[in-house]
Amino acid sequence: MRAEDFLGADDTIVALATPPGVSAIAVIRLSGKEAINITNKVFKGKDLSKQESHTIHFGTIRDGEQIIDEVLVSLFIAPKSFTKENSVEISSHGSQYIVRKIIEVLLKNGARLAKPGEFTRRAFINGQFDLAQAEAVADLIHSDSAAAHQAAMNQMRGGFSEKIRALREQLVHFASMIELELDFVEEDVEFASREDLRNLIIKLQKVIHPLMDSFQLGNVIKNGVPTVIAGKPNAGKSTLLNVLLNEEKAIVSDIPGTTRDFIEDELVINGINFRFIDTAGLRETTDTIEAIGVERTHAKMKQASLIIYLFDLKNESLQEIFQEVNRLENLGIPFIKVGNKIDAAPQATLQALEEKGDFVMISAQGNIQIDFLKEKILEAVNLSNFKTGDTIVTNLRHYQSLQQTAQALDDVIKGLDLGVTNDFLAMDIRQALFHLGEITGEISTDDLLANIFSKFCIGK
Repeated sequence: MRAEDFLGADDTIVALATPPGVSAIAVIRLSGKEAINITNKVFKGKDLSKQESHTIHFGTIRDGEQIIDEVLVSLFIAPKSFTKENSVEISSHGSQYIVRKIIEVLLKNGARLAKPGEFTRRAFINGQFDLAQAEAVADLIHSDSAAAHQAAMNQMRGGFSEKIRALREQLVHFASMIELELDFVEEDVEFASREDLRNLIIKLQKVIHPLMDSFQLGNVIKNGVPTVIAGKPNAGKSTLLNVLLNEEKAIVSDIPGTTRDFIEDELVINGINFRFIDTAGLRETTDTIEAIGVERTHAKMKQASLIIYLFDLKNESLQEIFQEVNRLENLGIPFIKVGNKIDAAPQATLQALEEKGDFVMISAQGNIQIDFLKEKILEAVNLSNFKTGDTIVTNLRHYQSLQQTAQALDDVIKGLDLGVTNDFLAMDIRQALFHLGEITGEISTDDLLANIFSKFCIGK
């Protein structure tokens, strides 16, 4: 897509680039052909039109003769800017009134308010980076853990895009040869070796399938892991939540049924964000409110990516424990079996469960083996598979395009096996190229771009 095809591409846009609210400073960003000229109309200081790119200038922003604020103005002259357009960043004091007045005076002098993600959209359209890299900008802004940050940085720097581009380039050659054969159908010539094509498809699938397989881990890295802490009343769920968070988040009591609803909070463990959810104790009850809490616990367990199930080793029998384990296995959701209150458990119970070898034995109240439990939690989400620099798929749109690419390539193999005509082979190869191109934006539509960039914040 060309810049001139983008509606409003010639406008100069303005938006607050820092979070709204009172702060020490705020940054107001402009981008477009007239960004410097518009700023120059309201800036009292040096003539900005005569200054070099990547310079900062002190002065005042004025509405006529009224001084709004003393500011620093940073200049970025096209194409040496994020959007590859003339860009200005005005650093003012963080008063909401000041920010509003500066934006108003810029609008009055020819700018218009930016739409969500419009700065990044312009950067994409102007060739600063491809669509996958543009999406990584949003992921980087929202990254709240070391792993999410690293995955977004890898994608923004082009690691994922390079892999997709290399796959597409290899396939384009064969596509062009087969398309050429269609022009010489009467001569019955073969420009593309069918065996070479088969080998290429197999090679491409060996790259695509690991990328698809990485999405499960990538989704965990990007969105965190909803982790339910479940168990019977008084198993120590709230105590464990407090110990993990290192704060008194949940009420702890010896009275069964204290937790009537779920309580949740987030914790980053070794770069992965976990959203721990403490739930109502699971038991039969005639208390209406507690019954609703138990029902919500069951619902949360079904929605969880991981369940930490606490067994009260002091009060639950081995038979009760093993019955509950069987029920958990039927849920089909990864779970960690945690034996709590080891400092008060009968020796026979401890010995029997230790022989099983798949129980994590802790004392939440005594803060015993909590670090070991954290290690097991990390193992459950396969963090060991993530290495710095790995290409990880974190975006559902990319995953779906890879799935569609893999299906199209499977259809090419089936076509080769069945000896279908060139036009059917060419159609399946075009489908694979189309879906690979969707990832990087080589194939895009206005609706797709609008959907992607609408999820960005206004000033990005």
